Amino acid sequence: MSLRFLVVLIVFALSTPAEAQQPKKVPRIGYLSTGSISSTLANREAFQQGLRGLGYVEGKNIVVEYRFAEGKLDRVPDLVAELVLLKVDVIVVSGSSVARAAKKVTTTIPIVMASAGGPFRDGLIASLARPGGNVTGLTNIGNDLGAKRLELLKVVFPTLTRVAVLSPVRPGLERTEMKEIQAVAPSLKLQLQILEVRTADDFERAFEDAAKTAVGALIVTRDPTGLFSTHEHRIVALAVKNRLPAMYPQIRYISAGGLMCYAEDELENYRRAATYVDKILKGAKPADLPVEQPTKFEFIINLKAANQIGLTFPPNVLALADKVIR
Repeated sequence: MSLRFLVVLIVFALSTPAEAQQPKKVPRIGYLSTGSISSTLANREAFQQGLRGLGYVEGKNIVVEYRFAEGKLDRVPDLVAELVLLKVDVIVVSGSSVARAAKKVTTTIPIVMASAGGPFRDGLIASLARPGGNVTGLTNIGNDLGAKRLELLKVVFPTLTRVAVLSPVRPGLERTEMKEIQAVAPSLKLQLQILEVRTADDFERAFEDAAKTAVGALIVTRDPTGLFSTHEHRIVALAVKNRLPAMYPQIRYISAGGLMCYAEDELENYRRAATYVDKILKGAKPADLPVEQPTKFEFIINLKAANQIGLTFPPNVLALADKVIR
């Protein structure tokens, strides 16, 4: 055996096991929400549940980098940039406003919307069937349910004449839901008092204004900036303090002690978002993954919250609810 051949054998023997032991690349997912760590807990857990159902275990065969804007939409571009620097494989976002901000930062990393209103209208996707580009996922139609929520308020309280509408105000923010509510109000013979909120400091003032004009009920609109979700417990507490029957746009407000809501199952959206992540990690292109729309909506009444403000629902109203919390 020649010396050269012996050296080759030794090198091969030493290098082969090392190559075999090279760790397999662990996928890295970015998760970006406009809310806070606490306010998005339920959504986050639903997403994690979806991952586990597909065989992913955080810290073992997948890494999730969480970022929270804490209701400050202007922080989103910097948070997306952080995730891009970490070279994440996919970015999961909540809300079309976050998706838009993320798309401005990166057009190559796939972006999965866990729950976004009007992505087609916002120019995020070309169509539901073939979104194109790097954005796909699940849409909510919460912004399109404003009229339905106002109609339900009128059904629950037939003598209602004046309703307060809690609505976010930000430069460039499209208030589609507000427009829907304003359009349907005259046919329901309802006067609206718009309570505009720009910062967290405006909540108390808004409810004080509502109390001065003796409104009969409150409707809370969705807020893509994350300010409302970050302060959902505060909003609910102020409604209770002012003994104001309120209709909320998302189920999580009920978990916070809210009275009523009419909404899609948002948690199911976050569970389903994990399937998009899985498909993309396995080679699917976001441009070819159809965007899903919710098909199930629930009208929920919380009797515990009703007791807090001394409200009693008649049997015919309770019969309308898909779920009654006692």
